[in-house]
Amino acid sequence: MTNPKHTDKLQHLNELKEKAKLGGGEKRIEEQHKKGKLTARERLVVLLDRNSFEEIDILVEHRSHDFGLEKQKILGDGVVTGTGTIDGRLVFVFSQDFTVFGGSLSETHAEKICKIMDMAMKVGAPVIGLNDSGGARIQEGVVSLGGYADIFLRNTLASGVIPQISAVMGPCAGGAVYSPAITDFTFMVKNTSYMFVTGPNVVKTVTHENVSFEDLGGAITHATKSGVAHFACEDEIVCLQSIRKLVSFLPSNNMDEPPVMKPKDDPNRIEEKLNSIVPENPNKPYDMKDAIRLIVDDGDFFEVHELFAQNIIVGFARLGGKSIGIVANQPSALAGVLDIDSSVKGARFVRFCDAFKIPLVVFEDVPGFLPGTDQEWRGIIKHGAKLLYAFCEATVPKVTVITRKAYGGAYDVMNSKHIRGDFNYAWPTAEIAVMGPQGAVEIIFKKEIEKAEDKQKALAEKIEEYRIKFANPYIAAARGYLDDIIEPSETRPKLIRSLQILETKVDGNPKKKHGNIPL
Repeated sequence: MTNPKHTDKLQHLNELKEKAKLGGGEKRIEEQHKKGKLTARERLVVLLDRNSFEEIDILVEHRSHDFGLEKQKILGDGVVTGTGTIDGRLVFVFSQDFTVFGGSLSETHAEKICKIMDMAMKVGAPVIGLNDSGGARIQEGVVSLGGYADIFLRNTLASGVIPQISAVMGPCAGGAVYSPAITDFTFMVKNTSYMFVTGPNVVKTVTHENVSFEDLGGAITHATKSGVAHFACEDEIVCLQSIRKLVSFLPSNNMDEPPVMKPKDDPNRIEEKLNSIVPENPNKPYDMKDAIRLIVDDGDFFEVHELFAQNIIVGFARLGGKSIGIVANQPSALAGVLDIDSSVKGARFVRFCDAFKIPLVVFEDVPGFLPGTDQEWRGIIKHGAKLLYAFCEATVPKVTVITRKAYGGAYDVMNSKHIRGDFNYAWPTAEIAVMGPQGAVEIIFKKEIEKAEDKQKALAEKIEEYRIKFANPYIAAARGYLDDIIEPSETRPKLIRSLQILETKVDGNPKKKHGNIPL
């Protein structure tokens, strides 16, 4: 026979938990929906495998007694925390609840987030944060600021140990922006999320600029101009589904191997279209993404930072069922030249892949670094060196395919043999030289061309002569700087075999606390 007192206690517990699940109540939930936003719990339903969410700290309340807060206690205190699975793999999650005190961060709110971050580090699983918060809870003063700092420290210590993913699903302002900035990947949602250190009102007061929330810190702004957002998604559902896809390429921690999926695509597939993808005219652009999709498993390329610094392409794919990170120059954007933004974008991606044992495949078609006063004055030397540093430092398997141009210092930077590229290949269309034929000829044969009766004809002849002699891959191959010159159609099987050979690769860097990357 059931004890009535036990029944009452169970009923009380169930009532508390049901109340906690309502957050700020039906009215505020309705307001959230009117803005086109899901609630904190609805987001977790989309993000995680069905019925896999295990909540932690559902009964936590804030401890503040100032400004009448002791009369406003809501279970959970504005953030839903716990664990779940994505494709059966463990992840830790926190989802801020804007219906409770505007999702503002209090002492206990921060403690809940720190708890799951600490647990994630102990068991070696990714942390995914869904941010939707008005910032620090002003009524708690320095205690809430301290809570942010506690989170920042954990973000930093976890960096390179477990993958950290941030989704900005609503406002993210002031100190709140620094946690997403430290994490590995940041997702934003168009028209409903924004990030900035100081809002439009402060900007107007200080600089007298009139700017909207969206223009100052919206998804498109950060995906195209600042590069703070790696992904700008059409809506929250797309955002959460994209996070699931990203996780499918990543290991759970820096000691695990990246996940392997049984490939449907034939590893020996020959792709004849690649033989004609590079135009005969060396100055004519083509889309490197077309080449990538023809090479990787099932044409499935998950691009990162798609809208930012489009002259370089980075993202994840699979070859023979195994995760790879791709870095590629994009001839159809600024001719694939390296500039400040593309160097920083590439460097950060290379370092992430190196931290998590994800092999790097480089597709190279680069005419050099972007010239001009703007680039020089803003520090192209320092920023370009970041990409060089990242490739030099990386010890994961690294394979390069030069499809066309590999000029000047950019040849060195893009994972050349000289900076520990493991396998370096070129297509017959490759041009490896100190600079492009015209620039070289104008320097080498300057006096000869000036003396010629028909200067244009003399220039054209010398350019053709130079192109035949130097603008090809054979001199580099003769010196062993290339391991092979391959038919483009055979690129897929060649890369898969190369990565199989490199599976047991062991390489290292000199013993040190850490290097000093030119930041």
